[in-house]
Amino acid sequence: MTPEELSTAIRTALEQAVAAGDLAVDVPAQVRVERPKNRDHGDWSTNIAMQLAKGAGMPPRDLATALAERLAQAPGVKAVDIAGPGFLNITLDAASAGELARTIVEAGNSYGRNESEAGHVINLEYISANPTGPLHLGHTRWAALGDAMGRLLRASGAELTTEYYLNDAGTQMDNFARSVLARAKGEPTPEGGYPGEYVDTLAASVLEQHPDLLALPEGEALAVARDAAYVLQLKDIRDTLADFGVTFDVWFSEKTLHDSGAVEQAVARLREQGHVYDDGGAVWLRTTDFSDDKDRVLIRKDGEPTYFAADAAYYLSKKDRGFDEKIYLLGADHHGYINRLKAIAAAAGDDPEQNIEVKIGQLVNLGGAKLSKRAGNIIELRDLINWIGTDAIRYSLARYPADSPLSLDGEELRKQTNDNPVFYVQYAHARTANVARLAGEDGVRREDGFDPSLLADPTEAALLAVLGDFPRVVAQAAHLREPHRVARYLEDLAGHFHKWYDTCRVRPMSADEEITDVHRTRLWLNDATRQVLVNGLDLLGVSAPDRM
Repeated sequence: MTPEELSTAIRTALEQAVAAGDLAVDVPAQVRVERPKNRDHGDWSTNIAMQLAKGAGMPPRDLATALAERLAQAPGVKAVDIAGPGFLNITLDAASAGELARTIVEAGNSYGRNESEAGHVINLEYISANPTGPLHLGHTRWAALGDAMGRLLRASGAELTTEYYLNDAGTQMDNFARSVLARAKGEPTPEGGYPGEYVDTLAASVLEQHPDLLALPEGEALAVARDAAYVLQLKDIRDTLADFGVTFDVWFSEKTLHDSGAVEQAVARLREQGHVYDDGGAVWLRTTDFSDDKDRVLIRKDGEPTYFAADAAYYLSKKDRGFDEKIYLLGADHHGYINRLKAIAAAAGDDPEQNIEVKIGQLVNLGGAKLSKRAGNIIELRDLINWIGTDAIRYSLARYPADSPLSLDGEELRKQTNDNPVFYVQYAHARTANVARLAGEDGVRREDGFDPSLLADPTEAALLAVLGDFPRVVAQAAHLREPHRVARYLEDLAGHFHKWYDTCRVRPMSADEEITDVHRTRLWLNDATRQVLVNGLDLLGVSAPDRM
């Protein structure tokens, strides 16, 4: 019996009690069940009696009693106990609990996927680093978490578009062009420019593409250097992210907002909403109407739009493209953006509590990392991949909440020991693969038999309960935008699997031992665990190796 099936059984018991006149409540569309922290309290627990007691006009324990009597008669339910103020603790019979192993294996990659976020049309923007240099450690946390968040939302039924906003307009691009052109001329980095060997490499490549670069007039040469170096640096960013397992549906150019007139149109639209005013020769958005600490300039006195104006145009672009929900994942230095982005949403006629969500990722400190030889003053993501590996980086960043500062030890992440969480989980998967491989060599085959009632060992009951909780964990992690819940779940699952592995044999002890349905049914449980480990690691963008 899966948690979903148990939830349905509880609803059926409620409907029966209502039909019999024992209860007068509106039966909810869904009933939540969860694993008790103490295994002695049964396989699953629900607080539905306490939720409905007020509406039913009766004490929670009385409602729980009426519900327990009927639920205890449901197929697959062994016992129902009432605890505390009205909790229902439910124990399944071994056969019903064990059936989950076959359910998982047959579901395959779809196990854990759910529809909890169905109907949500979401734009998820993250990283959005300036295309003026390599990706570095500061971008890495959101690369790992943003991609995992996107995977979770899709696995939970959301209609999702992932987006990278290219800040390819403004002063930083001018400084970038000046830096590349200066290096092409053999001159030092200009004031406010970009240092690092990567600029030398870009300059050499631009010269190779445009041999006449240095003969061009200064303005034309800067334009050529800007455009050519931009393409090259953007390719480096894309390639680095691809190596990190991250891809985007949309790469959105800020420059297109300016070139298309979208910025001016955005200012006009916000003015129509009554939130734009003129003062001192500049154009302002009255963001203080929406809890911002001060009003924001959209157009400066000299007629130039601000970055804030581009932010407003970009938000309206997302709105116009049909994204009801916009999620922004920003770095620790962007905390002040929260109120101003929500103010843009409100000024555009949206509900800032529903239509926009801004999350801030705190800083990451990685001990043992060396500054990039190419960039000189940063720790490059590409160097981290080569040093530690994509799996270890992604998993280690995914297992902590984004809003907590994080300090990691690079050498510890490289170790293949059980103290290293990513190794611990991946090793559990490799062990399930090894069990299946050796069992096959011994002649143990799933298709020859399955008797879920034989999964009666306490370690099997505990492992099945964890496996059954996976869909709930996925749905909750997606709803809360917290991939770390999946990582911590996988570590718990790996721990229960290792205990089961040490207690229960899948393979015969010797060549003379007869292969029975005990071996075959345990192979189903082993393979179910393997499938959930694969599915969970995939949600984090981490591989599941068969051998380690």
